[in-house]
Amino acid sequence: MYIPHHYINKNIEEVKDFLKENSFGILVNQVEGKPWATHIPLELDVDEDGNDLLVSHIAKANPQWKYFEENDEVLCIFNGPQSYISSSWYTEEEVPTWNYIAVHVYGKIKILDEKEVLASMHKLVDKYEANSKNPISVGNLSKKTMRQIKGVVGFKIKVDTIQAAYKLSQGREHDHHRIISQLKEQETPGAAEIARQMKNNSS
Repeated sequence: MYIPHHYINKNIEEVKDFLKENSFGILVNQVEGKPWATHIPLELDVDEDGNDLLVSHIAKANPQWKYFEENDEVLCIFNGPQSYISSSWYTEEEVPTWNYIAVHVYGKIKILDEKEVLASMHKLVDKYEANSKNPISVGNLSKKTMRQIKGVVGFKIKVDTIQAAYKLSQGREHDHHRIISQLKEQETPGAAEIARQMKNNSS
């Protein structure tokens, strides 16, 4: 994606933390010559050689998986917080804009066997059940319920490139205090998180 140089985040560990915390992404490839996108959790993991991976699964009814082999490089898009920035919050006249965090991941995709899919589901469920009052485990589900695994196609993506855009009013540091204050008054989750990110970025 196009990222002006002052919005590029090259702190790979920070970006990986973002991917772990914002793992519900969009998988994009070509299906019959047209872009095809599916919204799914894409979990960051590493293989036995230490290579970064994204792991997930989609329904077999979704034709996207049938084109994984011929479109072996795929794009995964992850959206973070975003908020409108009014130029009335600036000390000098300027056009309004938008602050946001977004990460694009490119990589080679490979279909998993059933054993690998099951292992990935264990990890996925354990991660999101960790804070549940009554956590479930894939290992405790009945054989009848687990037959649904035959209706999905699991895959892993070996990460080649990570592009991270953190647009947080860089270049307007003299206005940050006022922008942050105004964002906090918006009382929306996106504005509050952008305010927090701006404060952390400038400290």
